[in-house]
Order: sequence, then C-alpha cells, then structure tokens
Amino acid sequence: MSVFMDAVLAEAKKRGKTVVLPEGEEIRIIEATQKIVAGQIAKVILLGDPAVIEEKAGGKLEGVTIIDPKTSSKTADYANLLYELRKEKGMTPEKAKSLALDPLYFGCLMVKAGDADGMVAGSVHATGDVLRPALQIIKTKPGISTVSACFVLAMPEGSPFGENGVMVFGDCAVMPCPTSEQLVDIANASVDSARRIARMSDPKVAMLSFSTRGSAKHELVDKVKKAVDLMKEQGVDYKFDGEIQLDAALVPEVAALKAPCSPIGGNANILIFPDLQAGNIGYKLVQRFGNAEAYGPICQGLAAPVNDLSRGCCCNDVVGVVAITALQA
Repeated sequence: MSVFMDAVLAEAKKRGKTVVLPEGEEIRIIEATQKIVAGQIAKVILLGDPAVIEEKAGGKLEGVTIIDPKTSSKTADYANLLYELRKEKGMTPEKAKSLALDPLYFGCLMVKAGDADGMVAGSVHATGDVLRPALQIIKTKPGISTVSACFVLAMPEGSPFGENGVMVFGDCAVMPCPTSEQLVDIANASVDSARRIARMSDPKVAMLSFSTRGSAKHELVDKVKKAVDLMKEQGVDYKFDGEIQLDAALVPEVAALKAPCSPIGGNANILIFPDLQAGNIGYKLVQRFGNAEAYGPICQGLAAPVNDLSRGCCCNDVVGVVAITALQA
C-alpha cells in the first residue's frame, strides 16, 4: 500500500470506529475482516449466518461481532425505526419488517440507530442497491442535498501536484449532470473529504471548465460560473477559483497568464469537474498516464458514511475502504 494509505490505516487505528459489513458471508469480506481485526484498524460487525461465516473462515472469528438479521433481537426495533422514517413515503409496518431482514437495510439501520459508525458494501451488490437504503435511512448531511463521490489520487513520489502529492477529484462516480447548486454541494463535500481522509490542511478548489474567466461563452460555462457565484454568497471556508481551465488550475505559470491574482494561484489540490463524463475520464487519465494510485469512489454528502465497493474488489481494497470509512465517521 502507498504512503497515503499507510497514513489512513494509522489514523483509522486511533479512531476505534465500528464498521458494519452486510456481505458477511462473502469470502473476500471475511478475509478482509481478519486483516482489519488483526491490525486493529476498526471494530467489525459482519451480517450473515454465523455458521456459514465461520465455516468459510476456517473457524471462529475472534474479536468480530456476527449478527444474523433473521434471528437478531434488534430486528423488530430496526423495522419500527424504518417504518417511522418512511411512513410518510408510503412505508407500511409489514414492508418495514421485510426490508429490515435485508442485510443492506439492516446495516444502514444499525448506523442510523448509532450501533455502528459506518457501513461498507458492494462486493456482491450493485451501487444502486447499496446507496438506495442509505439515501432512504441515513439521508444527507444538514445543508447538503446532494450525494456524490470523490476519488483521492496519490501521485508518484516527487510530483509537484496536490498537497504532499495528494489530490481529490469530484464527482467522478455518482452525479451525471449536476446543476450549479449541486456543484457547490460536491465542492463542499469534497473539501470535507479532503480534510477528513487526506488530512489536507489548505484546500484549494478549482471549479473546472473549458473556459477561464470568460474566455469562452456557452451555457455549460454559465453553469460553473453560477456555482462559483453561489460559493461566494455562501462564504465558504476554503480557497477556490472558477470557472477555470485545468492548466490554469494546476500550473502557476499558466495561472499567472490566464487568471492573474487567482486565489489558488495554479496550485489546486481539489478538482471539481463540471459533469460525470469529465470527472470519470479525468481521474482515469491521471491514474493510468500519471501512474497515480486512485482510492474510491468515496461516497460523500451522507449524514453518516456508507461506502460502495467494486464488485471486482480484492481483500486489500476492502481493508482500505473500511479504513477510509472510519476516518469519515
């Protein structure tokens, strides 16, 4: 693992957070749990049949809490919580009882009830299946109405970009075509992620566009310009600039020509892309051509952390996402 991830694991170890893993019967999750507990990275709750989990683990998992929603004494309480949260949306007690048996819903209800600090899933479930109960139960943070995702990019040693070679890109995984208001939410959430996860001390946000300071006229440019105006009205507690092209955001010499007196001076460490196509392409270009290590997608904007794994994840990926979740909590 990278220097960045080593720091994340060390910080997570200090926190002592509890993370629930709903896909407890999946072998990669079991193997990751053994590493997490051995390294004291977090306390782990696995959801599933204890007999199945222990058979796959080759014995009893010491220091791990295993809960089967079908037999848990708290399932009824969680079902009632779900009903109360969703009754105005048409939830019935019967439907709530059925959904509470679903490990993804059970896990989110644990987080909502304060019985876990965060949840990680997705090794055998699609992103939509993971985020749906999170949006219904945990919901968004106060003042934020948009759930998005960022990637942390750890650059090769000696890179001039980012803070200590670390950058945050958003949104690269969730919002296909964000509005101006949603771009502001993404920027605010990405700064929060940068501070919590990357320990970034001086966030400098670039609101990216194909235009710098009015060099091009288009409705897509107007969307970013409006977002910047809204950020000014909010009085956000970090430096930002936009609309701005990528080179002016990252190269001081170019910034001096295209955006003189820029608050970020060509030293952006957080890039906010105007839409999902640009964000997804952008982070993959940096990952592949720039040999950066990409960590994510990291879900942001929720009132408590729920993170989505790739279905192609390996054991170490799970360990890393659990550690990141502990830092978000």
